[in-house]
Amino acid sequence: MMRSCRLALLILLALPARAEEVPASGSDFGGAGLIEMRNARFREDGTLEAGASLRHQRRFWFMNFQALPFLETTFRLSERLNATTGRGSTTDRAFDVKLRLLEEGPWNPALAIGLQDVIGTGIYGGEYVVASRRWGPLDVTLGLGFGRLGTRGDFANPLTGISEGFRERPRDVGRGGTLRLDFFRGEDMAVFGGLEYSLPRLDTPWGELEGLRAKAEWSGDALRDERGGYPVRHGALRGKARSLVNLGLQWSGEHIDAGLHFVHGTDLLARLSLRMDPARPPAAPPLRPLPPMPARRATGEEDARSVAAFAALREAGFRPLAYEERGMEARIAISEGRFRTLPQVASRALRAVNGILPPEVEVIRLSWWQAGAEMGALMIPRQAVEAAAGPWGSVEEAWSATTLFPAQGAIWPDAHAERGPHWDWAVEPRLGLQLGDPSRTLRYQGAVAAGARVEFGDGFSAAGAVQQALFGNLGGGLPSDSQLPHVRSDYALYARDGKTSIPGLYAERVWNLAPDVFARATAGLLEPMFGGLSSEVLWRPVDRGFALGLDMNLVQQRATDGLFGFRDYGVATGHVSLYSDLPVWNLYGILRAGRYLAGDWGATIEMGRRFDSGIEVGAFG
Repeated sequence: MMRSCRLALLILLALPARAEEVPASGSDFGGAGLIEMRNARFREDGTLEAGASLRHQRRFWFMNFQALPFLETTFRLSERLNATTGRGSTTDRAFDVKLRLLEEGPWNPALAIGLQDVIGTGIYGGEYVVASRRWGPLDVTLGLGFGRLGTRGDFANPLTGISEGFRERPRDVGRGGTLRLDFFRGEDMAVFGGLEYSLPRLDTPWGELEGLRAKAEWSGDALRDERGGYPVRHGALRGKARSLVNLGLQWSGEHIDAGLHFVHGTDLLARLSLRMDPARPPAAPPLRPLPPMPARRATGEEDARSVAAFAALREAGFRPLAYEERGMEARIAISEGRFRTLPQVASRALRAVNGILPPEVEVIRLSWWQAGAEMGALMIPRQAVEAAAGPWGSVEEAWSATTLFPAQGAIWPDAHAERGPHWDWAVEPRLGLQLGDPSRTLRYQGAVAAGARVEFGDGFSAAGAVQQALFGNLGGGLPSDSQLPHVRSDYALYARDGKTSIPGLYAERVWNLAPDVFARATAGLLEPMFGGLSSEVLWRPVDRGFALGLDMNLVQQRATDGLFGFRDYGVATGHVSLYSDLPVWNLYGILRAGRYLAGDWGATIEMGRRFDSGIEVGAFG
C-alpha cells in the first residue's frame, strides 16, 4: 500500500502542471508548509509572520521572516513535555532555515532543502528535501526527512553508502544556542508527503468566505512527544504517535492565518498567525504628500525672507537652524523631520522655500543635522528641482544634478540662525520582554516612562527619563547560575527592585570631528544596567557604501533598584566596527571585534535587511 502511494505521488510530480498564483500557507512549526511537515512553498519576499500553535503538552511560539526571495528563516520558542522526566514542561529555542533549490516550472516541481533546529538544543533537529507541485487548487508535496523528521524509519539512509560517518547521529541534547553539524546523518530516513486543496468560495451567513484550505499529510515524525526521550535513548520510546496522518482546515486572509488541525491521531491543535510586508506595513503613517512647487517671486528684504523660510520649514516638519543668501546661492540648515533619507529631506525642504527665495537664486545648498552633528550636505540647481515637479520632470534627473559634500559640522557665521537651547519631551508606554526563560516561555513588564532632552548648541545635550513599572511577571525569573559576570542575566532582580527607576540620565556631545568623521562622548547613567563613560568615533565617507567605527567605554554596573547606586562590578570595553551596505536586496552587514561587557574578547557578525518603510530586520551571532 505504501509503495503504491509513493509511486502515485512520484508520477503526479512528473506530470505537467498549470501554474497558478496561490499564496503559501503556514505550518504548525512556523514557516510555510503543510501541517507539521514543510513543503517547497515560500511566502512573498520580505514577509514577516508571528504566531502560535497550541495543543496538549506542546505550544509553539514562532516568528518567520522571508529574508530573501529564496531563503526562509524561522525562530521558534517551544513549551514542551520534559523529555528527561517524561512529565512537566520545559522551554526550548530553535532556529530553522529553508532554501529554494528550484522554482516550479511547466515540467518540474518546486524543490527546497531545509534544516530544522539548526541552532538550538537539537531535540527537534531534522533535515529534509521536499518537492511541491500544483494543479489548479491542488498542491501536492513529497519529501525525504532525516533526524527527527525521519524517526518513522522507512528505509536506510542512502548517504551511508558514501561515508560511514553518516550512520551515526549524536543523540545528546545540547544547551541551545549552538550550531549543529550533524546534518543528514542517522541510519534511517523517512518519506513524508501531503495534499493542500484550496476550497472554492463558500457562502456563509456573514458573507463569502475565501481562502480556506484543506490539508492532509503523512508525517515522517513518528513521535507525538519526547517521552523516552528523543534524542536521548534511555529505554523504549513511549511517546509515539497513534497515527502518522494529520488533517486540518486553515484559512488564509490578507494578514492572518488561522487553522484547526487534528494531529497524531489524538490531539486537536489550534494555529493563529499574523503577517505583514515590512516594506508596506498596514499601520505605518504615510509621509506627508509632496506640496506643489510654488513659483519664484520676490518677497522683500533678506531678513523678512529668513523669517518666512523658518516658518515654512517648520510647517514642512523640520526644525530650521540657519538661512543665508549669497548672491546666486541660498544656504539652508535644518534638523529633525520624519524623513529617513537625504533625498526625502531635500525634496520637501526645497519645495517649502522655493516660493520665498528671490528669483536670482539659482543654486541651493542644504545641510541636514541630527543630534548636534551635520549628517549630510548637498548642492542642487534650483532649476532641476523645479523641473522635477513639472509634468515631464524626473526625480532621477534632479538627483543626478545634485552634488554631495562631506559633512563638515559648521553653521555659516553670518547666517540667520536659531540658537538653543531646544527642549523635547515625551511620555510613552514601554514593554520589556524576556524570551526563553527555563521556567516560563515569555516574561514581560509593562511600564510608563516620562523623558526629556535639551540641546544647548554645538552638539551638547542632556537627557533623562523616569520609569514606573505597572504590571508583568519579569521579576519572577530564575536567578542566574552563570559562572561568568552577570552583565545581563540578573534582569529579574532589576525588575523586582526597580519598580520606580531611572533608565537613563546623561550628558552628551555629538559633533563633526573632521570632514565625514563623527564623534560622540557620553557620561552618566547610560542605560538601565550600566553607567559610566562612553565614546565613539565613526568615519563615513560620503561617496562610499561603508563606514568604520571605534567605541571605547569605561562602565560600572548599576544597582538593581535602578536609581543612583552602583554594584562592585566594572569593566572597560571597546570595539572596532566595519559597516557595509551590500549591493543586493538592501542588505547590510556589520563586523565588530573587541572586548565585551563580561570582559571576554571576540567578534560579532550582524546581517540585516532595510526596507523602504524604515523597518529593519536582522540577526547577529
